[in-house]
Amino acid sequence: MGQANRVQLGTLKVDAALHAFIGDELLPATGIDAVRFWTGLEAIIDELTPINRELLRKRDALQGEIDRWHKQHAGASIDHAEYTRFLRQIGYLEEPAGPFKITTAGVDAEIASIAGPQLVVPVSNARFALNAANARWGSLYDALYGTDVIAEHDGCERGAGYNPRRGAAVISAAAAFLDRVIPLRCGTHAKPDAAAYRDAPGFVGYSVQGSRTSYLFRHHNLHIEIQTDPAHVIGRGAPGNVSDVVLESAITTIQDCEDSVAAVDAADKILVYRNWLGLMQGTLSAEFAKAGTSVTRELNRDRHYTTADGRALVLSGRSLLLVRNVGHLMQTDAILDHNGDEVFEGILDAVITVACAIANTQQTDRLPNSRSGSVYIVKPKMHGSAEVAYTNTLFARVEQLLGLAHNTIKVGVMDEERRTTVNLPNCIRAVAERLVFINTGFLDRTGDEIHTSMYAGAVLPKESIKTQPWIKAYEDWNVDVGIRCGLPGRAQIGKGMWPKPDEMRQMMDSKQAHPEAGANCAWVPSPTAATLHAMHYHYVDVQQRQQQLASRELASLDDILRPPLGDPARLDAPTIQRELDNNAQGILGYVVRWIDQGVGCSKVPDIANVGLMEDRATLRISSQHIANWLLHGVITEQQVMQTLRRMAAVVDRQNANDPAYVRMSDDFAHSIAFAAACDLVFKGAAQPNGYTEPLLHAHRRRRKAQLQCA
Repeated sequence: MGQANRVQLGTLKVDAALHAFIGDELLPATGIDAVRFWTGLEAIIDELTPINRELLRKRDALQGEIDRWHKQHAGASIDHAEYTRFLRQIGYLEEPAGPFKITTAGVDAEIASIAGPQLVVPVSNARFALNAANARWGSLYDALYGTDVIAEHDGCERGAGYNPRRGAAVISAAAAFLDRVIPLRCGTHAKPDAAAYRDAPGFVGYSVQGSRTSYLFRHHNLHIEIQTDPAHVIGRGAPGNVSDVVLESAITTIQDCEDSVAAVDAADKILVYRNWLGLMQGTLSAEFAKAGTSVTRELNRDRHYTTADGRALVLSGRSLLLVRNVGHLMQTDAILDHNGDEVFEGILDAVITVACAIANTQQTDRLPNSRSGSVYIVKPKMHGSAEVAYTNTLFARVEQLLGLAHNTIKVGVMDEERRTTVNLPNCIRAVAERLVFINTGFLDRTGDEIHTSMYAGAVLPKESIKTQPWIKAYEDWNVDVGIRCGLPGRAQIGKGMWPKPDEMRQMMDSKQAHPEAGANCAWVPSPTAATLHAMHYHYVDVQQRQQQLASRELASLDDILRPPLGDPARLDAPTIQRELDNNAQGILGYVVRWIDQGVGCSKVPDIANVGLMEDRATLRISSQHIANWLLHGVITEQQVMQTLRRMAAVVDRQNANDPAYVRMSDDFAHSIAFAAACDLVFKGAAQPNGYTEPLLHAHRRRRKAQLQCA
C-alpha cells in the first residue's frame, strides 16, 4: 500500500480507510477523544511490540530444542522419563503453581452460573453474526421438524409442504421432553391443562400477545417457554393448543475475528470491526433473499413477562456476546509502527474490539450485552503462562487507554496448544483476576501435537489419533484443572465443536457426553443445533456434575505428553492412500474458498460428500499430518502431488453449482488456491507451530491483487 493511502499520526502510519472508520464511526459511538486514542495506541504498540517479538522468539527456540532432541533420538523409542526431564530443563514444562482459586468478579450469569450451548460465528459475515446473536431462543418444534432427529419413515418424511404426521411426531417428542424436565403435578404435557402450568415446578411467569399466551419456566437455570395459541395453525389442533415450545438455546456466542475469518489486510479488518461495532450499538442489519423475498435481519428485542406475583420481568433476546481476537503471531498492514513494520494484529484487535464494546453502554434500546459491565475477549493460540501474562498486560494497558476500571476486560483462554495444556494451572494463574473461560479444541490441539513432535516419528492416521490415551487425558485435564482452580460459579469450562450440521441425530446421541464430562458450555455449528443441544443441559445438572468430578484423581500429565506415534510398516498401501486422499480433499475444499472467495468458515463436503464445518483448525491438522508423513517417508512428494491434483478435480465437481467458484484443475499452474494448498503441505514442517495463517494470508493477498487487476 502506498504512503498516499496512509495517515501519519505520531510515529504511526495508519491505513486511511481505517483512520476514517475510527474517526467517523468508532470514536463518536464511544465518546473517546481522538488524540487520547491515537497517542495511547502508539504508546501501547511501542511498549508491547518488543515483548511480543521476544515471546515468538521463545516459541521458536523451544521448538528448535525439541526438534533437535528428537533428531538425536531418532529410531529409538521415546524414554518418557528422560523426555519429561528434558522438557523441564529447557523450560517448556514450567514449575507448577501452588493451589489457588481464580478471583474474577463482575461475571454475568450466562458465564458464571448458566450451563448451555455456545456458538462461534465469523463476525465478518453480518447475516451469520446476527443469526448467532439471535439464537438465544429457539423453537424446539422447528429444530425437531427440520432435522433428522425425527426419523423420516412411516409417513413422517419431510417434504415441500407441512406434513401433519411429522408434526404430530414433533409435538409428541417435545411433550416427552417437557414431561422429563418440568413434569406437571397433574397430568402430562401430552394432554396439558393450561391451568396446571402455573402450578408446575419452575414456573416463572407468563406473557400475553393477542391470542397467544406464553408460560415461562426455569430448569437448571435455563428457561423454557410453552406457547399456547388456539388461533395458530399448529396450536389449533395440538393438545392444549400448544403452538410451540421455545428453549433458551445459545446462551453465549463468540463473535470471531480469528479462525473462521479470512481477514488479511486493512479492508478486511475494517469489515470485522464495523460489524462488531454494529452488534454493540444494536444497529447492525443484513438484507438477503429468502424464498424469493427480501429479508432484513436485525438484533432481536428483549422478551417481557409478568411474574406470578405481578412484577415485570425482562430477559435478553440475544446471546451474551464474546469476541475472539487473533493470537500473538500475525501482523497487519492496517498500521505501520515507527520502524515501518506491520503492527501485531492482536494488539490492534484488543484496542479496537474493546473500544467497540464501550458503544454498547451508550445504547438504551436493549438490555446491555453485559449487565455486569464487563467486556469478554477470547484469546486463542497462546503458548505457556508467559504469553498469557502478556495478554493480561495488554488488556490492562487497553483499560488504561480507554478509561475502564481494572479487570473490566475478561479473558477466555483457549487450551489448544500443548505448551498451554501442560502448564494450564500456571496459565490460569496468570489471569486469575480476569479469567472467564477455558476450553479444549481437538483439531488445533492435535495440529500442535503433530508439529511439536514432528521429528519424533510418523503419527498415526487421524482416526487412530482420536483413540490414543493423550486425547482423553487432555480433555479430562482441562476439566480437572479448571475445577481445582475455582472456575465453577465464575467461569466456563468448555468443549469443542460438533462438526456435522446436518447430522443432528448423531449429535443428540453423542454430545450429552460434554455436560456429563463437566463442561458448562460446548460449541455447536448452528442455532438449530444449539436448541437441540440445550436439551442435554436439562438432562444433566452440570453444577452437580462438577461437584462430583472435584474429588476424582487428576488426569495424567504423563499421558498428555505421549505423542500419538505409530509404526508406518503396519499400514498397508491402500490405508495410507485413503488417509492421504482424505487429508488432501479436506485441505483443498477449504483452501479454495478461503483464497478465492475470502470465506473463512463454511460447510465443506468431505470426501464422502458429508458436509463438515471447516475452519483453520481443520486445515492445520490435515496439512500437518501430510507434512509429518512426508518427513518420515510414509508418502512421497510425487504421491502427494498426484493426490492433490486428483482431489482438486473432486473438489471442483463438488463446487460445480457455485457460480462464484473458480476451478483449480483447469489450470494448476495459475491457480493461486492450488498453490496455497501445496505450500501448506510441502512447507508445513517449517511453519511456526504449524500455523496456516502466514501462507494463507500471503496467497489471499495475491489473489485479491489479481482480482483488482482483472
